[in-house]
Amino acid sequence: MSDSWTVSVGGRTYGPYSDAQMQAFAGEGRLAPTSLVARKGDSHYKAASEDSTLSTFFRAKPPAMALAQALNGEEDPPVARFGRKDDETGSGELTHYVIVADMKSRSITGLEEEIHNLGLAYAVMPQVWLLTSDMSVNSVRNTLVQKLGKLDMLFVVDATHDKAAWFNFGPESDTRIRRIWSRAYDGAPRKVAS
Repeated sequence: MSDSWTVSVGGRTYGPYSDAQMQAFAGEGRLAPTSLVARKGDSHYKAASEDSTLSTFFRAKPPAMALAQALNGEEDPPVARFGRKDDETGSGELTHYVIVADMKSRSITGLEEEIHNLGLAYAVMPQVWLLTSDMSVNSVRNTLVQKLGKLDMLFVVDATHDKAAWFNFGPESDTRIRRIWSRAYDGAPRKVAS
């Protein structure tokens, strides 16, 4: 087993991480079979499921065990999401999203395919989609970020729960978005500082 891994998300590299950390990330749902990874010293990234060591972290339980659990009415325990509150995990409830992208460094095709993989989706205008999915807003953002390049931006609005998640806006915009999104609206018009 390798003792050092790096993970590439949205053109950014994270790590190094040990095998034990990678296994924990897979168990927490932070490392997916499609996550791009490289062993120490390797510059070529590939899907985690394509690596012989990491692919074992994603193996499903034997069919006999799954069938026995189903017949006994047992369910898998909920997966803990690292750094997220319980209400941010996918709950099975359908949620309506508006997704806005500004693609500058990669093709829109990969992002659009991934959006359609998340649930029922429709492109309402160039680089703007409506999506209905049972995933949380952070899960939608984290999944789509893997299809973005270094210059691409993403904004996801959870219209059902009045939440938002975004990527690659920079610190000043991030602060302004948080301030606006968290402020209670009293109906009075406000001047936005520029």
